[in-house]
Amino acid sequence: MSAIRLLVLGAVRQHGRAHGYQVRNDLEFWGAHEWSNAKPGSIYHALKQMARQGLLVVRGTAPSTAGGPPRTEYELTDAGEAEYHRLLRWALLAHDEKPDVLTAGVGFIVDLPRQEAVELLRRRVAALEEWAAEVRKDWTPKGAPEEWGHIGEVRRLWVHTAASGAEWTRGLIERLENGAYVMAGEGERSVEVLTEGVPAPFTAGAGSAPPGR
Repeated sequence: MSAIRLLVLGAVRQHGRAHGYQVRNDLEFWGAHEWSNAKPGSIYHALKQMARQGLLVVRGTAPSTAGGPPRTEYELTDAGEAEYHRLLRWALLAHDEKPDVLTAGVGFIVDLPRQEAVELLRRRVAALEEWAAEVRKDWTPKGAPEEWGHIGEVRRLWVHTAASGAEWTRGLIERLENGAYVMAGEGERSVEVLTEGVPAPFTAGAGSAPPGR
């Protein structure tokens, strides 16, 4: 799975209707250009590709505040809404995707009902524990640990990664079960990402708009 589709669909969805420059600003505010492939060219390509696929629909144009040509505005279709939620669920559930996929999923986790998010995360923990057990049982070199050499470090890395991932996920489950965040269906929530007055960490200027603004 590529994180760019989830990121772009999620950014458009938060606006209701958005053009490419808005999506780019939102994702850069999140720092997605640093931890994912959400570069400007990839964003505009994804918008056009998903419009051709029927996941987005063009809803007109908006004037450019910089004096350039009008900007094409996009909106999710019913198929785009379904694809967004499919990608979001998979990003939280799949334990063997690249880190940017999980990062994108966590960024939009509040778009799911609380209990559904918790259940997906519990399944993620179970998958991580199963993977760690498989590594210990089937992927561990034969012989005593001192005979493994540096190959033993691969096994240690995998087991440690699974354990730390499961620990973090359990923490998120606990926070959600204790009422953290305003989840889907729980009423209005702020679209602000940072505490008021805190500058965006990944943008050059403090005036950059957060997702959904």
